[in-house]
Amino acid sequence: MRTPEATYYRASGRDAPLSPSRRTLSARLLSLAALLLGLVGGCESYSENNEMANAYYLNPHKDLRKLGRVALAELDNSSAYPEIAGDVTEALFVALQKKQLFGLTNIDQDDPGWRTLQENLDSFEALRQLLVMRETLKCSGLLVGSITQYAPYPHLVIGVRVKLLDLTDGQLVWGLEQVWDSADQSVQRRIGAYFKDQVRSGYAPLREELVVISSLEFARFVAYEMAQTLDRNERSSGRM
Repeated sequence: MRTPEATYYRASGRDAPLSPSRRTLSARLLSLAALLLGLVGGCESYSENNEMANAYYLNPHKDLRKLGRVALAELDNSSAYPEIAGDVTEALFVALQKKQLFGLTNIDQDDPGWRTLQENLDSFEALRQLLVMRETLKCSGLLVGSITQYAPYPHLVIGVRVKLLDLTDGQLVWGLEQVWDSADQSVQRRIGAYFKDQVRSGYAPLREELVVISSLEFARFVAYEMAQTLDRNERSSGRM
């Protein structure tokens, strides 16, 4: 039996309004459709063109060029190979210099203040000392981190955790945590892209294959990828 309201809409040629249950169902279907479109539209740029996307955070409200000068503390080392921390730190120093986003000052582990910079940076007491750090280091940024994992065989593996702090307000500017395994197909594919970029830039290693067998060359590749995540233009163009 038709209700008077349904008879009115049928006679006038207008569509009858949806019932509350049908409106809810329609809303859910529209939301699902929008979600699926978003996934389809974003898959290529997110997973294929930016395979480091889940490994780092870059503060969208910070302009890296306004940091001026950053103190890079030699990476701490959780592995059983003490030399790897120096190799990765040196490679990262060079890779960051090539970006020309800010000036750099290197702080070696031999420096008396190195350990202090590495410890308790997340504590309230450390935040109170930011101004002191800034004046002592004569820098507006502090980049610290550690080698979380390293294995030279059966294939090269390097794990790194770093964070860049703005010493003017204590905010995190950039953070990254990732493990690079030379046996991983995704890493091998990215090494090919890295090699081509080095050839264009005039910094090509002797052979592309050398990257996966030389710890120093692999460290340079790791540092290169780390530095790339700081460049918003590189990320938006899908070159990661």
